[in-house]
Amino acid sequence: MTAPDFLARPDGLRLAYALRAGRGPTLVFLPGYMSDMAGGKALALDSWAEREGRAMLRLDYAGCGASEGRFVDGTLASWRDDVLHLVDTLTAGPLILVGSSMGGWLMLLVALARPERIAGLIGIAAAPDFTDWGFGADRVAQLRRDGRIEEPSAYADSPYVTTLAFWESGQALRLLDGEIAIDAPVRLLQGQADSDVPWAIAVRLAAALRSADVQTILVKDGDHRLSRDADIALLIATAERLLEAV
Repeated sequence: MTAPDFLARPDGLRLAYALRAGRGPTLVFLPGYMSDMAGGKALALDSWAEREGRAMLRLDYAGCGASEGRFVDGTLASWRDDVLHLVDTLTAGPLILVGSSMGGWLMLLVALARPERIAGLIGIAAAPDFTDWGFGADRVAQLRRDGRIEEPSAYADSPYVTTLAFWESGQALRLLDGEIAIDAPVRLLQGQADSDVPWAIAVRLAAALRSADVQTILVKDGDHRLSRDADIALLIATAERLLEAV
């Protein structure tokens, strides 16, 4: 993997990205919480894009991966704005957004902010509103009391940190309680053995989307990551079919 390039935000903080030239629409991969553009799914999709001559953008939100900043300063709204800044500055024409977990929530928010540019969406264990359904009263009380929660992570050596600011930002940007005004084709890949995002969320999201072209693909033994060889093959096949159709 080559070293990333950097784009400064208006406040001067530099965001890391990797942009691959090729045929559009441009694939844009949005990582999950405490993840980055060097994850297995992002790299696998990027390798496929290279082989097929497809345009693709990978990126790191502020405080994540190779980007500057502190992770604990990030909120859902600020990371959405990071994506919009990178997409608006670095790409032109139609986009297919691919969002993993929290990146699936950001995918929806970006699509709502730039509807004229969205050719399609692919959610991988998309987790919209997880600050709502993923937080019980005890965790919310701890956030309000301490300003943050640190928990062991199943995916990294460092602790899983949630700040009150992030939680409040998420609560202000919930989507599932009403119609989501997105009309582009949407494909939702969801493992039914996912211990982090209940598969019912994918069904609820599909129902909330205004688009008539929504397909929910349930992988019965799939976990949250959906990063096995068969899962990666499903992701690439889904992207290929969506690109061919638009």
